[in-house]
Amino acid sequence: MAFLQKLFQQSNKDEGFKPAPFETGYFGTVKADPNFNAQNDAAKLKKAIETKGVDEASIVEVIAKKTNAQRQQIKEAYKQSTGKPLADALKKALKSDFEEVVLALLMTPPEYDAFEMKTALKNMGTNETVLNEILGTRSNKEITALKNTYKEVYGEMLEENIKSDVKGDLETTLLALCKATRSEDRNIDDGVAKSDAKALFEAGENRIGTVCAVLIDILTNRSEAQLCKVLQHYGQLSKDGFAKDLEGELHGNFEDCLMTLVKAAWNKPAYFAERLHLAMKGLGTSTDTLTRIIVSRSEIDLLKIMQEYKRMYGKSLQEDLLKETSGDYEKIVLAICGTP
Repeated sequence: MAFLQKLFQQSNKDEGFKPAPFETGYFGTVKADPNFNAQNDAAKLKKAIETKGVDEASIVEVIAKKTNAQRQQIKEAYKQSTGKPLADALKKALKSDFEEVVLALLMTPPEYDAFEMKTALKNMGTNETVLNEILGTRSNKEITALKNTYKEVYGEMLEENIKSDVKGDLETTLLALCKATRSEDRNIDDGVAKSDAKALFEAGENRIGTVCAVLIDILTNRSEAQLCKVLQHYGQLSKDGFAKDLEGELHGNFEDCLMTLVKAAWNKPAYFAERLHLAMKGLGTSTDTLTRIIVSRSEIDLLKIMQEYKRMYGKSLQEDLLKETSGDYEKIVLAICGTP
């Protein structure tokens, strides 16, 4: 069966994906407050929480305009001055989506990733899309920190929980990513890339089981830079590309997992821009997805995600957030995006 044939062209044309150049620098939207004082901020939060009706505007101002490292200091100062955890006080004072994003901002990045993974695994019906997104886009260091935090906070092994909830090729792929041994070398081996592209192309002539094994091996082991070169060589072997054949031959969560790996390698900010767009498209808005991506990328590449969003959809992320969200939730996500 002809398989694995349509990614290179489709990534450029149909889905708005363009390969992202390798850049150094800071691309987060949240920057350290140069006049930071943890004790003062803790006092402001205590007053805001105790104000009749709760002063949500002050909570946004304090929480959203500080880096995660500064928020950890605020938590410590609050605990020292009140004897109570800040998160507990905010849980009692806040509600709904606004509460969720504030609590997310108070967690360290590994704590938040672990929380999202645990939530995805414990619900009635596993949320595989969240598992794919997190494991498919994090570095080895981030995955290791996530696993260690998961064990510390929940007393369980992430891999064991995945084994309990996920089966088949998706389980194999997620467990391979959990090893956190994927190459992160920026140097590209052109010969290996050609060989991998040929292996992927020829796997399409064999039975589906062989195809999946080859796919999983290459996509979970090669560095993102190397995988981009594989996809370029693959585009020379086939007149189409690889995404539509994945859609035709695979389906559901396994296909989503593989496409997450491919899109994240090709252009990670564009991948997240697409996820944010889909979260707001159609009836109903997935605030869970908005919160997870905006919070988790706020000190990594949210500026680049916003640039890709504008390029891909012709309007700013903030424009769509204004249209699709409201109230204090809208104010805090816009604040994280850098909107005054």
